[in-house]
Amino acid sequence: MRRFLASVALCALVLGSAPQISLAETPDDQLIVAMTMNNILTLDPAAITGRETVQVLNNIYDTLVTLNPDDRSLQPGIADSWEIADDNMSVHFNLRKDVSFASGNPLTAEDVAWSLKRLLSLNLAQASFLKSRGFTAENADKHFVVEDPHTFVLNLPQPDDPKLILMLLAQNGPGSILDSKLVMENEKDGDMGAAWLTLNSAGSGPYTLTQWNSNEFVILTRNDAYWGDAPAMTRILLRHLPESQSQRLMLEQGDIDVGYSLQAADLKALAENPDVEVESTPGAGFYYLAVSMKDERFANPKVREALRYLIDYEGINGAIMPFYGELHQRPISSGALGLLPDPGYKLDVEKAKQLLTEAGYPGGFETTIRVISEQQFMNAATAIQNTLTQAGIKGEIITGSGDQIYGAMRERKFELLVGRGGGGQQPHPDSNLRALAYNPDNSDEAGLTNYQGWRTSFYDEKLNGMIEDALLERDGDVQKEKYAAIQEHMEEIVMPIQPFSEVIDTAAYRSDVEGLVVNPWLTRFDEVNKNR
Repeated sequence: MRRFLASVALCALVLGSAPQISLAETPDDQLIVAMTMNNILTLDPAAITGRETVQVLNNIYDTLVTLNPDDRSLQPGIADSWEIADDNMSVHFNLRKDVSFASGNPLTAEDVAWSLKRLLSLNLAQASFLKSRGFTAENADKHFVVEDPHTFVLNLPQPDDPKLILMLLAQNGPGSILDSKLVMENEKDGDMGAAWLTLNSAGSGPYTLTQWNSNEFVILTRNDAYWGDAPAMTRILLRHLPESQSQRLMLEQGDIDVGYSLQAADLKALAENPDVEVESTPGAGFYYLAVSMKDERFANPKVREALRYLIDYEGINGAIMPFYGELHQRPISSGALGLLPDPGYKLDVEKAKQLLTEAGYPGGFETTIRVISEQQFMNAATAIQNTLTQAGIKGEIITGSGDQIYGAMRERKFELLVGRGGGGQQPHPDSNLRALAYNPDNSDEAGLTNYQGWRTSFYDEKLNGMIEDALLERDGDVQKEKYAAIQEHMEEIVMPIQPFSEVIDTAAYRSDVEGLVVNPWLTRFDEVNKNR
């Protein structure tokens, strides 16, 4: 009878209706997760965008190495060991010999090389991670070498920090290892299986993709051929449920096990519920105020400096950012090598007015502030709008979807923008600096949309050189000093992107759920169980 009731509840959740028979809890061996799926457009690892899709793929595909959720240290994945060459120009991976894909095909070094070559050949969204490190499709055979079925050699195309490359390969998307035989059996018109992989999976992870209905649900089923410890959950249902109040209600009733994308008011209420846990963990990137240096007003460093003093850092983080972010003003993530203490900027309207007068704008000016239509962004933008007004800057807020707002930034057609980004998926300062500051070519034709330095039309040749130099420094203490010097230089030249909060990720889950990793970039459900 219980199995029947569980099936009724699961079907109702998938179909978006309430079950006729009310259950006090979800099935013991099935995890029901509510999240927002607006950014899940495909499940092909080469083409994905956004952390929500990575959250799904983490359960389907393995990577050569992984990041420990607790300290972000590198851990074995399908490679049980690796050696970095003395010259830092290659990495030898020793693959586990007991790994098979869900299809039953053995996973070999050929699959690793093929997966990385496919990524560059298709040149879709995730290829940018490797391309930014100098990897190219034309020289892929030199980059990715199969020494024997269980030995894979990665040759770096240019001087780099191999540890950062390993961190990149730990992320699903650029690092996903695909079943080359199965994918090519489903190739159509030379697409290397891209159309088939939109709705199907070819991994060796703890789960396989059973069904995905866009903006409705994803169903994952336990891979009984998984080489690791068998997951406790036989099935994972990821349901598109963007309404925060609906997630809260279903958590309170026990109709779902985990809720992501909850709003602050609902998280505060759930934190008082003894049957629900609310957990926040360090995320990736920052909330920031950005300017376009194509605009002559913001190209003036005194105007940019004035904006530093027109953000109520403490007020925004105290009233708006709980569960979303924590006060942070540096362009490097907490815990990363060489991070300096915050410079201590505070709201100072009189100082901002003085700087604006020195810049030639004693009465301020009119501008626009672009922001995506989500609560924390809108509230932060409104707070900044209010403090700008105190110094005479009248900012008209323009709202829209992520594609609309960040699309304007990618096209370099904006004035002010309240956004979120800045790398940090890899626990290395270069991850932040490449995202926020590095820009090797400031021309419109370059189209370097992955670089937020390019998006803001910012270019500093000295800073580019400092970032490259610090990356290649092999003495850890000296490298730390170089990253500190970079932050001091960035403060001096007044960057076009000013962080005001560091991203934290928050989820709420039923108190009987154990082993959940909240961070979407690192989430895997194979270690989740229910203590009942």
